[in-house]
Amino acid sequence: MSLHLTDRPDTGTERTARTEPRRARFSPARWIILAGMIMSAVYFLLPVWWLLVNSTKENNQLYSTNGFWFAHFSLFSNVQSVFTRSGGIYGQWLANSALYAVLGAGISTLISAMAGYALAKYRYRGREAIFNIVLGAVLIPQPLLAIPLYLMFSPVHIVNTYWSVLLPSMVSPFGVYLSRVYAAASVPDELLEAGRIDGAGEFRIFSTIALRVMSPALVTVFLFQFVAIWTNYLLPALMLANQKLQPVTVGIVGWQSQRGIGSSSVPFNIIITAAMVSVVPLVIMFLFLQRFWRSGLAAGSLKG
Repeated sequence: MSLHLTDRPDTGTERTARTEPRRARFSPARWIILAGMIMSAVYFLLPVWWLLVNSTKENNQLYSTNGFWFAHFSLFSNVQSVFTRSGGIYGQWLANSALYAVLGAGISTLISAMAGYALAKYRYRGREAIFNIVLGAVLIPQPLLAIPLYLMFSPVHIVNTYWSVLLPSMVSPFGVYLSRVYAAASVPDELLEAGRIDGAGEFRIFSTIALRVMSPALVTVFLFQFVAIWTNYLLPALMLANQKLQPVTVGIVGWQSQRGIGSSSVPFNIIITAAMVSVVPLVIMFLFLQRFWRSGLAAGSLKG
């Protein structure tokens, strides 16, 4: 009886050939990439670790102990001092930051969704020119616009009000770009036509169909805009002179500038703890929305 080709016993050469793809996983290039990723992670996480460790120390221990390891655990007393210092102004700063970030990012996300959807799904003259302007705006550094905005807001008496920070925060060229790319790649034209055939208006189609399909990209837009507003320093520092209107970024720098000035001097451990507390809302936001913003970031690779 003849032996078929598929019935032949494995030889050492065939087994070696099958194991070649596994060996390719441990190529030098992959080890170099892995090493680079580890070094990048250490570079970005080391300051966060330093901040966490030193927020648990008393002021005199900051200079007498290792900055990257714990000593006497005083985190809770430090946090209490942060929120009770200067009449509890730190809580007001956090509330201001939350107001600017949540309201500004929410309105910015809605505007970006509408603009991106219109650029992706409607045909009209000048559409590509408008999109090219949006792309150009993405390349402009935001701090570059702080002084022009101040000169624009000053004559209409918006400076030193909530609106001086909220209005610029409602615009996100990157959000418009990402919404346009995601709408073009993920919102089917057939689904929109079906809604029109059923008698739905354009706004109803956008609000009930397009927004739901675009939700991963919109969460990403919201998250990026939230972080940008929360960490923004130059614009509110330039616009706001009233301490009760300032966000937490400007307030902490103000405390830092008071160090060494008589009775108003703020201990360094209080400043460090205040900075650590200001990061907590960002970490919570990332952990809560990570499953959405990962898929939203992948939208940029679908269609350009």
